[in-house]
Amino acid sequence: MIKAIPKPMEEIIGNVQDCRKLLIAACDGCVTVCEAGGLKEAQVLAAALRLYFTQGGKQAQVDETSLTRQCEKEYLAQLSDRIDQYDAVVSLACGCGVQYLAEMYDKKIVYPGVDTCFLGVNEERGLYTERCQACGRCILAETGGICPIARCSKRMLNGPCGGSEGGKCEVNKDIPCGWELIYERLKTLGQLQRFETPTVPKDWTTSRDGGPRKIVREDLRI
Repeated sequence: MIKAIPKPMEEIIGNVQDCRKLLIAACDGCVTVCEAGGLKEAQVLAAALRLYFTQGGKQAQVDETSLTRQCEKEYLAQLSDRIDQYDAVVSLACGCGVQYLAEMYDKKIVYPGVDTCFLGVNEERGLYTERCQACGRCILAETGGICPIARCSKRMLNGPCGGSEGGKCEVNKDIPCGWELIYERLKTLGQLQRFETPTVPKDWTTSRDGGPRKIVREDLRI
């Protein structure tokens, strides 16, 4: 799931300080789960902005709304009857949602309200860790369900780099060595023989280096 954190209030104020009618658009998807961009966060941000404008002696209308998702046109279309009345929109969706909202309403200023961080998991409330870099070709079947691209700081594909010590990464001693985790997992599964076969060179054309990626499922298209 996409993980994000709220942008600093000072940054948001810097973007919207000249607005007189402002809409805060929450997203009920990923950013709600990590408590960065849901309706609750939109209400808190809207209240803080109203206070800012009031203390500055400025007349401003700040409204909030929430969409099921901002990465789908059907849900973004719910704003079509009212978005024109606002000077700008602060989207609390991930970077995909912000861009899609701006693309659909291309004459409206759209500001991001969160910083999109990574694809991760909820270890506990308030603790989210990266697990996937969306490289486009998953090799988890070969590595015991632990991704060396996301979990190894150097994205090594054939074992540790030699800089790890005591099961920790040389980049940061708080980071477990990804290949130590893979080894222990394969040992538990009785699949250490997998280390006898080198991983084939990865096809990075499915990753982020070739421009924006696209998935076309002809079986799903209308």
